[in-house]
Amino acid sequence: MNWDQVKGGWKQLQGQVKAKWGKLTDDDLTVISGKRDELAGVLQQKYGYAKDQAEKELDQFIQSIKE
Repeated sequence: MNWDQVKGGWKQLQGQVKAKWGKLTDDDLTVISGKRDELAGVLQQKYGYAKDQAEKELDQFIQSIKE
């Protein structure tokens, strides 16, 4: 799965995102709206990740999603 597919299926994937990153609120998910850079920024803010770590987490998440 690539990020365009994530963005297109954001409504369906929100549960998986929230399960992985439990600190994210429904409001966060609404604001993120499937945008990778927005999600990376929120992960940095809520989890204290460096940019590299946030990107790595996102890459691992994409790989873990079944197509």
